[in-house]
Order: sequence, then C-alpha cells, then structure tokens
Amino acid sequence: MTDLLLWSVLVIGILRSFCNAYEYDEYFNKTEVLFQDFAFEGSAAAYNPLTVGLTIIQGAGSRGAVCLDGTLPGYHLHRGYGSGANSWLIQLEGGGWCDTVRSCVYRKKTRRGSLNYMEKQLVFSGILSNKAEENPDFFNWNRVKLRYCDGASFAGDSEDKAAGLQFRGQRIWWAAMDDLKAKGMRYANQALLSGCSAGGLASILKCDDFRGIFSSRTKVKCLSDGGLFLNAVDVAGGRTLRNMFGGVVKLQGVGKNLPRSCTNHLDPTTCFFPENLIASIQTPLFLLNAAYDSWQVTTSLAPHSADPHGYWTACKANYAHCSASQIQFLQRFRNHMVNVVQRFSRSPKNGLFINSCFAHCQSERQDTWFSDNSPLIGNKGIALAVGDWYFDRAGCKAIDCPYPCDKTCHNLVFR
Repeated sequence: MTDLLLWSVLVIGILRSFCNAYEYDEYFNKTEVLFQDFAFEGSAAAYNPLTVGLTIIQGAGSRGAVCLDGTLPGYHLHRGYGSGANSWLIQLEGGGWCDTVRSCVYRKKTRRGSLNYMEKQLVFSGILSNKAEENPDFFNWNRVKLRYCDGASFAGDSEDKAAGLQFRGQRIWWAAMDDLKAKGMRYANQALLSGCSAGGLASILKCDDFRGIFSSRTKVKCLSDGGLFLNAVDVAGGRTLRNMFGGVVKLQGVGKNLPRSCTNHLDPTTCFFPENLIASIQTPLFLLNAAYDSWQVTTSLAPHSADPHGYWTACKANYAHCSASQIQFLQRFRNHMVNVVQRFSRSPKNGLFINSCFAHCQSERQDTWFSDNSPLIGNKGIALAVGDWYFDRAGCKAIDCPYPCDKTCHNLVFR
C-alpha cells in the first residue's frame, strides 16, 4: 500500500507538471507536452522509480553563472558503480525558450528560470535509470541531469538590468562542467552528453566543447533527443520558429557562443538551427527524433498565430484526425528532416534513429527508451540503437518509412 501511495503521488506530480506545461500562453514558450498515453508496464505498486536530489552549484554565483532571476543553478547526480564508476552521462534538461523580456520575466518565476521553483527531487527513468532491465548500457554510470533555467539552451550571455533578468546559460554550462570535473568527471574513461528538446539542441551546440573537457584517451560522444528543430514554413506560410529563435538569439546574446564554423558564413539565428550545425560537428553525434515531432507540429508548424480559425486543432490533438491534405503537409515536414540529415549521415562516426512517430523526447520516457513494446525501426529499439552506436558494436543509420507504416510508435494524443 505504501509503494502504491508513493507511486500515485509521483504520477500525479509528473502529470500535473505536464498539464501545466501544456497551458501555452504568449509569455512562456515550452517544449514540454502532456503525455496522455503516459504509462509504465506492470502495476503501479510494482514500479519503484529512482528519485535523485538537487545539488546546488555553490560556486556559480561568483562567476555570474546564475538563472534568469539571479538564483544559483543546479543538477541532480546519481553516482555510478562497478564497471561504470568512471563513466559519465550528462543529460541537459529541456523546457523551451524565452524570446522577449515579457516572456523571460514570466519564466523567471517558474522552475525553468529560478532555483526557488525547481523540484528538489527528480525521477530518473529511461536513459537515466539505475536498473539494468530498464537501461542496459548506462544503468551503472554516473548520471547527471543539469537543470535548465536560462531559456536559451545554455547558450546566452547577457543581461537586462531594468527587467532584473540574467541571461547566463553559457556560464551555467561551464560552471556545471567545472563542478562535475571536481567531483570526478575529469577522470572519466567514457562520457556521453545527451539532452531532450531544448536540451537536445544544447547537446548539439555544446558537443565539441564537451569533447574538449576530456583527455584524448576518453571516449566522448553526444546524443540529441528531440532537438532537431527545423527552420520550417508554418501552415500560414510564415516561419514561426525562426521568428522565436531570432528573438532568443538577439535578446540573450547567443550569437557569440555559437559554433564559428557556422557563424563565419551564416547569420546567428540561422546558426541556432541544428540543420546548419550537425554536419560540421567533429565529435560523434547521434540524432534521435520523431519524423512528425509533436512539439514542432503543435508549436512551430500550426501554432494558433498561424491557424487562428483552428483548422488544425483536431489534427494537432490526435494525428488520426488529420485530413489527407494535412498529412501531406506533415509528409513534407518529414521530407525536410530526412533531407537535412543526409550529409550528416554519411560520416561513419554519426548515428541516426528517425522514427515515423508523433512524439517528442523518447530517451527519458521508460516506455519509449526500453520496454517490452518500445518503438522499433526494423527489429531494433532506441536503447539498443544508441548503445550499439556508442560502444561501436554496430552502426545505426535508421530512418523509418513514412507514416502510417510504423505500428510500434507511442504516439502522443492530447485532450
């Protein structure tokens, strides 16, 4: 009964977070979604998730590495053991961006902008799980979740004193890395930088910097989950996401921290889009993404601003309600995604898992990462594909056939 009560409280807390996150408004651009199909195999009483406490980066303030409201940043660390004692997995938290002073002022009063509102305990599941039966390759590694409280994918470095805003994602990144190095990460023999959504974008932006932290003897790779944001045309013919990214880059002083291999010939906003970065990343990189990314469909392709009459409302809520013309539009989005990874995929060091699902962020959810009915391409699931690639057991350049051929998807449906 005690286990059942604990699990019920955890589920309610998780779903409440998702519900709050999906209340889109003009002030808070989020990359979280409400998982109406959110479930784990087995009974509630049987599932006993690992929860990990928050560590505050005490030395961050002296170097100006602070959240939007000036509070200190933090992370959750679960120590590795045995064969994984000197292996490190860093997961960069996602949670959208803020692109205007108004939206950032709103954000600084939430867990995405202030230590004061962050959960003190987080569930570690999927790629962060400590159980071999849930996370076969990384379960005994040192696993870290770096909290996201800057609103620019750990890339900004600026401030707005009048509004009381600190845009210090770049400094938070380095303060966290230095703190973790002091706690043993400097001795890592294996390291993986991963991230989901806005954190998935950050794992691309920071991939080569992460490689530079370690000696040449350390095996270092990066994983971006749900971070392949496309500079796509929305249903009204505009570019909603580009407009938002432009605001983020300008407001938060992101341009100077973007890879020079891109900014030496393209403008900073264009270089905030992964499609213009991935082919030039030197460190091995794995892209895990749904071809019909549910966040991009909802917020980039068919936001209310581009669909004021609500023609896309039913389709966004449930892919089964999309018309033939809407599916055709989404197929063009998939084709765009497939096209932008072509050059990237030619490098033998890189990996791909692009499944034809209506989903977003599949490495942190246990049901999609590794379970009895996880999504497959061919006969391989996500956890096995990532593990095979990381440990050089086998290459993985998996691109799914177009919708509706994949019957293994865990598609998101909104009510």
